[in-house]
Amino acid sequence: MNIPNSLTVMRFFLVPVFIGLFFSELDGRLIYSFTVFIIAGITDVLDGYIARKYELITTFGTVMDPLADKLMLLTVLGCYTIAKMIPPWIIIVILIKELLMIMGGLFLYFRMDKHVVPSNKYGKIATVFFYMAIVMIVFIPVKGFVIGALTIAVILKLVALIKYAIGFNTIHKMHTQ
Repeated sequence: MNIPNSLTVMRFFLVPVFIGLFFSELDGRLIYSFTVFIIAGITDVLDGYIARKYELITTFGTVMDPLADKLMLLTVLGCYTIAKMIPPWIIIVILIKELLMIMGGLFLYFRMDKHVVPSNKYGKIATVFFYMAIVMIVFIPVKGFVIGALTIAVILKLVALIKYAIGFNTIHKMHTQ
């Protein structure tokens, strides 16, 4: 287990910590849970940087890193939806999108000689918008701005899904010819 993989595993453990703090009776519960979310984001950036810089990229990290990211994002959106801080359609769309991505990724990995469609810039930009929206929810809870940022993030996630589907289709065609 190298440092990047350890950071990825740590992010999985941060998910229940986030939930526990978010639904706690503590006065600063939103700030505390937000801090856990930010720590997860920092460890995500850090594990990717370390893995690439020191050539510590592993199959475990390639598979588990995005899974940890998806789980944390879905957890945060789910908690905010349960608390009625964001509308339910956001988590529904993102959940469907993530399930499609996971199924497609598993299909390519196990049926197409362990191919992986890399993440694209739309997904990365969408993540920035999700982070912005979550910052707004906690510190600047102006509903219109929050919903605007979340809507842009959802649209970008859907564009990323379309780009992923195009990559999936290209790889699938190469293997069926």
